[in-house]
Amino acid sequence: MSSADDGRSLGQLVASATAELSGLVHDEIALAKAEIRQDVKRGIVGGGAATVAGVLLLFSLPVLSFAAAYGIHNLGLGLAWSFLIVGGAYIVLALILLLVALRKFKRIKPPEKSIASAKETASVLSRAKPHPRKGGAGATAGRNGASLDKRQESTSAA
Repeated sequence: MSSADDGRSLGQLVASATAELSGLVHDEIALAKAEIRQDVKRGIVGGGAATVAGVLLLFSLPVLSFAAAYGIHNLGLGLAWSFLIVGGAYIVLALILLLVALRKFKRIKPPEKSIASAKETASVLSRAKPHPRKGGAGATAGRNGASLDKRQESTSAA
């Protein structure tokens, strides 16, 4: 169905196209926000796990290390070996938490749906052809004709 059949003026068609394009842009922005929000949540969880690993190493090592090492020493093992066992256990725990954090960070992806949608919109808009104007070259000649008339008047006056 052509634009002449539906009875809308050129202004109405332009307003409608502008509103639809604006709606499309708003929808793409909303999609990008949703995808980024999901990735930010994953990043926060991964960052939280890494922070917990750091806090465990920093604050609990001195106190718990001494307590555990002296506990192992009371079982009959040498004091140096007792401290090595406790230190190794904390390192293993920190590595496990770090692996959890890395797994969460690797799941962060770019907003693929938004990128694909924006590329599709760009390709559609690049293939769009402007609507031919009625009168063809006459529409441009009207503007240039006025300047041509002024030149002719100044030439004939001289």
